[in-house]
Parts: sequence; structure tokens; C-alpha cells
Amino acid sequence: MAGDNHFLLTIRNLHTYFYTDEGVAKAVDGVDLELEEGGTLGVVGESGCGKSVTALSIMRLIPDPPGKIARGEIRFAGTDLLRLSEAEMRRIRGRSISMIFQEPMTSLNPVFQIGDQISEVLRLHEGMSRRDAWSRSVEMLRLVGIPSPERRVQEYPHQLSGGMRQRAMIAMALACSPKLMIADEPTTALDVTIQAQILELINRLQREKGMSVMLITHNLGVIAETARKVAVMYAGRVVEYAEVKPIFATPLHPYTQGLLKSIPRLDEDHSRKARLEAIPGLVPSLLDLPPGCKFSNRCRFVFDKCQQEPDLIEVAPGHWVRCWLQGKK
Repeated sequence: MAGDNHFLLTIRNLHTYFYTDEGVAKAVDGVDLELEEGGTLGVVGESGCGKSVTALSIMRLIPDPPGKIARGEIRFAGTDLLRLSEAEMRRIRGRSISMIFQEPMTSLNPVFQIGDQISEVLRLHEGMSRRDAWSRSVEMLRLVGIPSPERRVQEYPHQLSGGMRQRAMIAMALACSPKLMIADEPTTALDVTIQAQILELINRLQREKGMSVMLITHNLGVIAETARKVAVMYAGRVVEYAEVKPIFATPLHPYTQGLLKSIPRLDEDHSRKARLEAIPGLVPSLLDLPPGCKFSNRCRFVFDKCQQEPDLIEVAPGHWVRCWLQGKK
């Protein structure tokens, strides 16, 4: 991939493992990613592919035990986060890097008012007084489109709808104007109308504040609407990385092709019923990965060389793929 000097975030050869009684689960196994300042990177893949573990690794929130960042480099604004002390990392979390989790009811404290939870971030990182932090909390709720913010700031999480709780999480994440916001499945539990509103909100706030966004999702439709670049992950590895348009127009990895064929399209010939195609087989257990290419047991193009692990190679400017089929061309 490109040189690190042009990027706010670069991840190199990241390995995050979980040590269990059954064996070692290689949740993230040699991931390389990069995100430009002010850009949006979509990370997509099925459940268990390593998307969320990658995000938690960036935040240094991997539970230890059983998890551990075994090796690699996570460089943010020129600093390797893996070399920082826990105290130094706490100063970065919430201030320079913030994260929106997919289920706000498990992230918001049910016994504190929304205003208290946003205020805590401001008082910790900005040194604000209680009164100033409360006033800023009202402003943040107004910014993310919550009606009557002066009243809502006094309410508890259970008094808000799912969409409002997610907006409150975004308000908390943006309170200190971070350089990087990680959104982990921010619309999963919401209905379609609210999903669209949340995605538009993230897009608008990114444009206004110029921050970088890493958007983690299993939904390629969300990626198409939001991201500029996309990394497709499978079994703890990046299998394809490019700008959004080439990924959708000419996907090169069989897994990416399968994901795209499994979603409905509006441009199909209406004279016939378009049948969605499922990817055969199941995602392999991270405790028992197949040798060589990790997608080989589900791939219709598999051949002898797939018994060896392919490298992530650049097959066109800015388009990287981990597949022996591309090496044959």
C-alpha cells in the first residue's frame, strides 16, 4: 500500500489473537489498512471476519485475558498506539479517536442522564466546569438533530428511542471534535428510515468537521452510500481493498463477488426474476482455519495453488486483492 506519510491512520501487519481452552483464535491475522485525513474507509465482511476486533485493537480495548495484540503497528497521526502506556492511551480515547458502538443500550449507562454522560467526556478531556460541560452537551444533542435537547439532556437512555440513543452516542463521540471516528455497525438495530437518517448525519458531520471516519458494517449498501474506500475482510484478513467504484464495478476477489451477488439490485432486467446467489458453505472457525487461502473451501474457482496462502497484491492502481487468480493473469 502507499507510504504512511499521507495517512492519518495506518495499520501494518496487525495480529490480534484470543487464547482459549480450545486453542488460539486468530481474529485478526496480518491486517494492513490505511485511512486518509478527512476520508472515509468502509470495512465490510460477514460476522466473525475481524472487523470489530480491528476497531477494538485501534482503541486498545481488547480484553486481556483472553485477547492480546500479538504484533503489528497501529500508527495514528505519526504515533504508534501500541507503544503508548495505558494512561497515554486514555488521553487519546474520546478526544482524538472516538468510537460509536452498534448497540447504544449496552454502551450508555442506564443510571445516568444523557447530559451527565456527555458532560463526563468534556470534563475529562477538555477540563470544562460542570455548567459549561452541561451547556455543551445540549449543543451537541442539537447538532445531531435531537429535538428539544434541553429536555432530552435530562433524560435516561431507556426514555429515548433507538434512533435517539444512537444520535446521543454520536453526540458523545463528537463532543471533543476527534480526528478519527470509528462507527461499528452504527445502524444495525435501527429500522430502515432511521438507518438512512443516521448515515446522512454521519456524512454531514464529517463534511462539516473534516474528521476521518472508519465505518464497519456487513451491509454493502451502507458502504456504497458512505465510504470512499473499502476493505473487504474474511477470516481475519483483508482480501480486497480499493476505492468504492472499482469494488462495485469490477470486484476481483471471489468473496467480494459473492457478497455483491447476494444483495438485491434495482437495475436487473424486470422481464425475469433475478435470483439472489448465496455464498456456499460456512465461514471457517478461527480455531481451525483451512491451510492456504482461507476462502478456498467456499470458492468455485479453487485450484491447486490455493493450498498456499496468497499475498495481498496491487493488481491495478490502488486496487489490492489477495487471490491466486489475479496472479495467473
